[in-house]
Amino acid sequence: MFHPRRTLRALLPPLAAGLALTALPAQTAQAASTLTNGGFETDGTGTGTPGGWSEYGSTAASFTEAGGHSGGYRLSHWASTAYKVETYQYLSGLTNGTYKLTAWVRSGGGQNAAYIALKNCGGAEQRTDIPVSASGWLRIVVPVKVTTNQCTISVNSDANAGNWINVDDLTFTPGTSGTTIHGADVSSIAKSEALGGVYRTGSGTTADPLAIMKSAGMNYARLKVWVNPADGYNNKTRVLALAKRVKAQGMKLLVDFHYSDTWADPGAQSKPAAWAGHSYSELKTDVYNHTYDVLNALKAQGTTADMVQVGNEINGGMLWNEGSTNNWPQLAGLLNSGYDAVKAVSSSTTVALHLAKGGDLTGTRWWFDSAVANGVRFDAIGLSYYGYWHGSLYDFQTTLDDAAARYGKPVFVAETAYPFRLDSEDAHENIIDLPGELVAGYPATTAGQTRWMNDIASIVEAVPNGRGLGVFYWEATWTAVNGNGWDPTDPSSGNGWENQALFGYDDRALPAMAWFGHR
Repeated sequence: MFHPRRTLRALLPPLAAGLALTALPAQTAQAASTLTNGGFETDGTGTGTPGGWSEYGSTAASFTEAGGHSGGYRLSHWASTAYKVETYQYLSGLTNGTYKLTAWVRSGGGQNAAYIALKNCGGAEQRTDIPVSASGWLRIVVPVKVTTNQCTISVNSDANAGNWINVDDLTFTPGTSGTTIHGADVSSIAKSEALGGVYRTGSGTTADPLAIMKSAGMNYARLKVWVNPADGYNNKTRVLALAKRVKAQGMKLLVDFHYSDTWADPGAQSKPAAWAGHSYSELKTDVYNHTYDVLNALKAQGTTADMVQVGNEINGGMLWNEGSTNNWPQLAGLLNSGYDAVKAVSSSTTVALHLAKGGDLTGTRWWFDSAVANGVRFDAIGLSYYGYWHGSLYDFQTTLDDAAARYGKPVFVAETAYPFRLDSEDAHENIIDLPGELVAGYPATTAGQTRWMNDIASIVEAVPNGRGLGVFYWEATWTAVNGNGWDPTDPSSGNGWENQALFGYDDRALPAMAWFGHR
């Protein structure tokens, strides 16, 4: 699934040959088998070339200065004019095997490219872009397989005037990293196609959208389930049909139970009409039977769910009011009823609980502490993280890492997305349509959308102890198609999301699909 060269070509077309990115290091490079001065403390401040490191290009733009992630100093790249510079260190005498570089980084954004690479290690060069984070330090990782007893650690900037990065506390140790989920929610496909929606490859050929995304590296599809929706889509029958297409592409399947006839999210957790008058004990049975029914039907047709969400963005609980977080013992009973149904169908299916609190450390802790205290059973934690709503990338990394460590569970991004433009294709105002709503450093362009997704995946990849599973893009296929609006009860309702799909207004696959090829 991993296509590093394709991803890098798509992300970094402007890299100049003058950077000599694939050239062997200069003869002045110091060779050692362990990383020297990874914390940039050796020389103090203002040093043009930090001890143990070499430089190439606009060398005046690479220097140490006060203000480390830990310790007193850091490496910075900055100049008042455009610059291209590489700060690198050549390691030799390495034992062959897998290694992982870890670095703490910050960036003001705006560069043509800013990344850390491991190269000349025997195989393909590996890179991780430096995400934009002007205040909080972020941890990123770069894994590599050393086969020639040597490797070059390289910090690169191809930058415009005034752009800057900070790098500190690099470590190079045995180990590896990566993500296993490169997914997307594609619940919109069936209704879109029924109403005339088409999907095209980047070159304009009409094709199955799942096949297009599979070819870019997508390996996991997320499908929502509504109990009895007004439009007859996203119900059991439709999910069964779409699941066959998902599995035929060789993808895994996440089934997302809303336990509602319409959208369930932090602002609404409405009971299905069929369950409206039911007591709490009846609701527990409803949850079990509905969950079992859908999943057993999937299993019977040979498309067993690989993962299941018991509830969707259940910050305030589900099946209000009986399942509200105002009554944790009852909410726990409903969640465990769902868990038991999942495991009764397939003991190997992963059960995830999903909150829309991707940057809310305190709220995520409160929710899962309460869940654990009330005996809720679950296998994984899914978080929605939309950068224009849920805090900074620093907040996101802090929350994600804490959830993995505190509860000892794998974590993943259940939903994220980013706009590639701000104007609407249909008459309905887009949810994100103003420059002021965007995340600093990530413009509403195809390049900005691509960078966002790669950086989100890099932060998930960096979760310690391999607990970062991956990412689902939310509603990759929800393009503007007349009749396929947000409200299942209103065919004239519009779509506020078409500027955040992974297909453009010409229905062609967007460059951001390259993120599916992330490690």
